[in-house]
Amino acid sequence: MNAQPPVQVDPNRSNRLLLAGRWTLAEAGPRQAALARDWSAIGEIDALAIDRLDSAGALLVVQLLARLKLDLSNVSLNPSHKALLAAIAAASQIDGMVPEPHRGVRDLLARVGFTTVGLWIQTRRLLGFIGLSLATLARSALHPWRLRITAMVHHIEATGLDAVPLIAVLCFLIGAVVAFLGSTVLATYGATIFVVELVGFSFLREFGVLLTAIVVAGRTASAFTAQIGAMKSREEIDAIRTLGLDPMELLVLPRLLALLVAMPLLTFLAMIAGIAGGMSVAALSLDITPEAFLTRFHETVALRHLLVGLAKAPLFAVVIALIGCLEGFKVEGTAQSVGERTTSSVVQSISSVIVLDALAAVFFMEMDW
Repeated sequence: MNAQPPVQVDPNRSNRLLLAGRWTLAEAGPRQAALARDWSAIGEIDALAIDRLDSAGALLVVQLLARLKLDLSNVSLNPSHKALLAAIAAASQIDGMVPEPHRGVRDLLARVGFTTVGLWIQTRRLLGFIGLSLATLARSALHPWRLRITAMVHHIEATGLDAVPLIAVLCFLIGAVVAFLGSTVLATYGATIFVVELVGFSFLREFGVLLTAIVVAGRTASAFTAQIGAMKSREEIDAIRTLGLDPMELLVLPRLLALLVAMPLLTFLAMIAGIAGGMSVAALSLDITPEAFLTRFHETVALRHLLVGLAKAPLFAVVIALIGCLEGFKVEGTAQSVGERTTSSVVQSISSVIVLDALAAVFFMEMDW
């Protein structure tokens, strides 16, 4: 037995701590009690006299170093023990034994870089998923009997018919608000009649399709992600592949085609509801009768505004459906992952829809459409 105490201050140097003896699991209790004292004056540790060291003893040394804000360079250790101590330090997530100070600018740049790389990876995945979906759609078009008509009709009902009351009420109220706010400004110039053009242009070109896309992104993209994610977590998708079936044909195409059918119809309904809301305010507050409202609407609002709004609906439908399905396939198998992917799909869908709508608005303006 080594007569030297396991923990003591070096008699020759008051800032150096000497460790000796066996530092194993069997002696962990007494060693931990000895290290619990106030060693704040220590700036160096000499562990050359340690006979045996296992992971429990190394963890005690690592915790002592972290408490003293020292690193591995402040420890004198047998070469045979250095690898174990370094591994325990890494497993304890202590970088160099010293807590890394916060550096605002560096952390900000690192986070921006991490987010940018993540956005690029997600864009690549989405583009690849779009290509895979188009290839599957083309293959199914050559073999129409492979299309899941029953599933598609079910999703048309879930994504389209069930969303009718919400979209109708929402757009009616927003149409009324737009007409009221517009009339408040136009009344200053005695031009309240122009509220007809304001409501017509805004809902036919922008508000109708944009509000519909946002509602559908919140309802449908989250539903697609949760449904496919739950199947992924229960390994049902693996079972589908084991049976020789294609998950793209079985799960993605019916949802994509259903949303392609439902989205233009919902957009048209949103336009009608918004114009009806504006017409109600005009009749009740501006003394513009519904007949006068519709007559001026027919004379001043061209058909191309309706076509511009409807043309964006299929594009938004593709983006929402594919983002929702892709996030579902990215679920890792836990309930927490399902929630995270569902939140991500809603955020991505709404953000993508708004960005695409802004780009489309600039394009149509430059084309004078």
